[in-house]
Formats: sequence, structure tokens, C-alpha cells
Amino acid sequence: MSSHPASPEPSVSIVTQTSVLPECDEEFARWQGETSAFVRHFPGFIEQRLLPPNPPLQVDWVILQRFASLTDAQRWLASADRKKRIEGAAPMLVGRDDVHIVQDEARRVGPAPVSTIISTRVKPGKEAEYHAWVRRIAAEQSKATGLQGYRFEPPIPGVQEDFIAILRFDTEANLRAWLDSPVRQALLAEAAELTEESHARIASSGFEQWFRDAAPADGPLPVWKMDMLVLLMLYPIVMVFGHFVGAPLLDRLFGVPFAVSLFLGNIVSVGLTGFLVPWIAGRFGWWLRPAPGREIRINLLGAAFISAVYAAMVFVFLRLF
Repeated sequence: MSSHPASPEPSVSIVTQTSVLPECDEEFARWQGETSAFVRHFPGFIEQRLLPPNPPLQVDWVILQRFASLTDAQRWLASADRKKRIEGAAPMLVGRDDVHIVQDEARRVGPAPVSTIISTRVKPGKEAEYHAWVRRIAAEQSKATGLQGYRFEPPIPGVQEDFIAILRFDTEANLRAWLDSPVRQALLAEAAELTEESHARIASSGFEQWFRDAAPADGPLPVWKMDMLVLLMLYPIVMVFGHFVGAPLLDRLFGVPFAVSLFLGNIVSVGLTGFLVPWIAGRFGWWLRPAPGREIRINLLGAAFISAVYAAMVFVFLRLF
């Protein structure tokens, strides 16, 4: 009889959502940067993503920390070092934080354009009834337009006391449609006698934040269009920085290791891209939101124009550099 090796313990993510006093945003960002540098040395830590507020859709700071195992995540949450860091941020915060542990899927799925984290405190002794209610609402929300994924997490003793539901949707409009739907409202009314409190928070991520002023109200922009405009801004930034700063100054003059030089270049590139992409998106509104009935012609025209600009930039850089 052959035996199969045990499957490795799946990684988990700590999702923290917190409200910060408006006047403390910059101070909190610096504090979080220090915390990020600290946690990366903690055993089992894999990666972290920080999503700053993006009103009106996302009003909270969202921190996602991924660990190799549940044990590693629990150790970080319970560590004296984390508690000390949290105490330092307390004067900047409003209300309570939402801290949730969720198990990563075997095949990791990237963040959706918009998601909501719903935390619910269940009355003692009502857990079995609440589980039955969850099965009913899960069946209904699986029919919701634009749903990309759903995850339900029970409480973890000593870590989190709430039941957690995470829903991923392709657009804010579809998410709002489900949250406000009569079907969901009726189900929430059924659960009222089982729960003490419940609240939802919304978080968005990805290139969408750079295109929010250009996005149509009835749906997301095509990903391939956003990608093309991001590349249109990113390529010249990387080339110019590498030629005038990276190679002559960082590499040759100061002898900075390539890995460090590349990291510094990425910081500059991301910062400038985040500034320039919203600007270029405003100039390409005619292409991002083509007039009804002319979509195919405008899509082809815009893609051909941007491709020509790509080719022109490559030609110019080859001649100059």
C-alpha cells in the first residue's frame, strides 16, 4: 500500500480594517510603513498589502498580511511586539478595528475590483441556527450578478469572536445591488433574532483606483485598456530613470547593488505612474468610454494609436540611448 504525503498546511491571511482620524492619515501611513518593515522578519510571514482609503467606496485603511500557516498568523496576532505597535497607533484610530483571519484558497485568486467583509456577532447558543441561515443566504447570493467568490469563516477562539463573510464582486454596482436586494434584506430580517450586531466594510484594489474618474457608472473599464494606458506611462518612466539615474549614478558612481537599484527604480516608477495614469486616462476618455454604436471602431482606433506610440517610443529610445 502506497502512502501519500500529507498536504501542506494552507496559508492564511490576516485582514485588518481600521478607521483613522483624518488629520492622522500621514502619521498613520508612516507608522504602517514601520510596522511593515518589522513584520516581514516575523516567522512565517509571506507578504503584505496596504490599501489606503479611496472614498467614497472605501473609507477605511485595509491591511492584508499573509502567513504560511494559521499558527504563524496567531503567533503574530498574540505577540508582544504587535501589541506594542498597536498601542503606538491607538491615538490615531477611531472606533474598533476589524481583524479577521481567512484561509487562502489552494489556487490563490487575485483581489477583485471590489469586495466586502461582513463581520457578525452571534448570540450565545444560536450558532447552529446561524450556520443553517448561512447556508440559505449562500445559496441565494450565489445567484447574484457579478459575484466572483464567497468565503465564510467561523470564529477562532482567542483570536476573533465574529463570524466573517467575504464577498468578491466584479463591480461596485453589482455589489451594491446584492447588498440592497430585497432577497438579502429579507434574509437579514430572519437572522436578526440570532445576532447581536453585524456590519460590513468595503475595500477596492487594483488599477481601478487610477481610473475611477474615467470609469462609467454602469460597469468596470476593460482590463486590457487599463493595462495599455498603464504601460504607456510606465515604459518611458522606467527607461528615463534607468538611463539617467540608475545606470550612471546608482550603479556606476555609487556602486549600489543591482537589486537595491532596481528596488529604488520601482519606487519611483510606481509613484510617478500613480500620478500620471489618472492624467492620461482623462485624455483618453473617448476611448475608455466609446459612444454607443461606435465601440468597435473607437476601440480599434484607440488601440492602434497607442500601439503606434509604443513603437515610436521604442524607436526614439533606441536612437537616443
